[in-house]
Amino acid sequence: MSDTIKDRVIAIIAEQAVLEPGDVTPDQTLEDLGIDSLGLVESIFAIEEAFDISVPFNANDPSDSEFDISSVAAIIKAVEGLIATQAA
Repeated sequence: MSDTIKDRVIAIIAEQAVLEPGDVTPDQTLEDLGIDSLGLVESIFAIEEAFDISVPFNANDPSDSEFDISSVAAIIKAVEGLIATQAA
């Protein structure tokens, strides 16, 4: 698959937000995109499945997670980090 990690993460987030990937920018938050807590959890599951990684995310207390969900860019960076750690 020739998609970059960034493109794949944006596609997953766009699907949850019912938007086109081109409508999702790295500086947006999930809240900006209209993604609620259920959509966030579904996005995390989709990311785990797409990249075959385990995301350290606490759905009961997202602010207590080691996975930064503050923006689309932060999510992309966190996924890249998890992939790099897993590959090492």
